[in-house]
Amino acid sequence: MAKIALITGASSGIGEACAHLFAQQGFNLILLGRREHLLEKIAHHLSDKYAVEVKKIQADVRDKENINYVLETLPAIWKNVDVLINNAGLSQGLEPIDKGDSDDWDIMIDTNVKGLLYVSKVVSSWMVAQKKGHIINIGSIAGKEVYPNGNVYCATKHAVDALNKAMRIDLLPHGIRVTAINPGAVETEFSIVRFKGDESRAKKVYDGFEPLIAQDIAEAIWFAVSRPAHVNINDMLIMPTAQANGNLIKRD
Repeated sequence: MAKIALITGASSGIGEACAHLFAQQGFNLILLGRREHLLEKIAHHLSDKYAVEVKKIQADVRDKENINYVLETLPAIWKNVDVLINNAGLSQGLEPIDKGDSDDWDIMIDTNVKGLLYVSKVVSSWMVAQKKGHIINIGSIAGKEVYPNGNVYCATKHAVDALNKAMRIDLLPHGIRVTAINPGAVETEFSIVRFKGDESRAKKVYDGFEPLIAQDIAEAIWFAVSRPAHVNINDMLIMPTAQANGNLIKRD
């Protein structure tokens, strides 16, 4: 029977790139995301191209009750998840703490921290019962340091870093692997979302250097997942060659 990967935030960016790569490797997929039309398009393409089974779940990870419902009502065969990729996450705004929007803070905390927890609680319980599995948590360079005006986003990714370490400890007795993948600048929809649809402002983030692309991160995730069973990649920090830290980038 084919292995199963459950990917959150699967409708674009790193999540979509992971869906393509894992389908290519023969995994059946559970794709969870907010945009149903994009999930439908991706699922149709991957099913046709790689002859894998794809289960689509239109849901927002912030909605605890709905997340519990849509996961727990999956057919039993789909609960044999081998890999969970906690990819759903976002940033909103880029203001100093005294000018920040508390609604933006709520969205980031609810998505990046609480949403990750809601999904992980359900899926890790399945993995504990199976005595196997691998959880991939998508962190960020923002979880390793703090940069100007990053305040709450950095705080949420520091929380992901701590949760990754805690999951590794809690799930160790059950033989479950846990890995954090922490990217630097990746050109996806991230900056468009951060700047609330202002594409011209978002584009400037990546001007003058070659950022990472979603495929780079998907390949790093696959590297961690494809190691022998006795090997766990605890933590991986991946940067563009032109980026030294969260705030220092060599631009042409």
